[in-house]
Amino acid sequence: MPQRRIPLQTENFYHIYNRGNNRQKIFFERENYVYFLRLMKEHLITNAVDIVAYCLMPNHYHFLVYLRDETLSDAMKSLSLSYTKAINKRFNRSGVLFQGRFKSIHVAQTDYLINLSRYIHLNPVKAGLVQQPGEWEFSSYLEYAGLRGGTLPKIEYIKMQIEESAYQLFLDDYNVLDSTGIQKLLLDD
Repeated sequence: MPQRRIPLQTENFYHIYNRGNNRQKIFFERENYVYFLRLMKEHLITNAVDIVAYCLMPNHYHFLVYLRDETLSDAMKSLSLSYTKAINKRFNRSGVLFQGRFKSIHVAQTDYLINLSRYIHLNPVKAGLVQQPGEWEFSSYLEYAGLRGGTLPKIEYIKMQIEESAYQLFLDDYNVLDSTGIQKLLLDD
């Protein structure tokens, strides 16, 4: 695949996302989500990034990451290939699972960083999968709310900007999903 037009730079935050080919599902059962989370640890955290926030949805995913080194593209390629091979084997299918290579948006401003974490955690609510973000098992919201002691997300990046109780109140403001600044984050098109 060709090089990225804008190279990813270390010591920066990025919104990383992708969806299923033809907007189809990439997660078919609970075990698929769990396996993907294990692959995230193996391919991303041990190599290239700190995961700040994440959400796995039935047909797409969102990561908010802090880039520690320049190997993110290789790590994402390895993650995608490993997961696709496992899904193809598990469901006796062939071909691509994801819609091309992952997308990335540089996150340079603190308010954008905080609002992006809120958008990521509210994604299952917006999609109508759950009523409250804490009901969705496959996001980092439970760590942010102090309801799960997971080690995947590095919540300190956001917690330095906003307190735990304030973050939960911050998430309660669902009107953020209608704001024009967040519209460019949506995968609804």
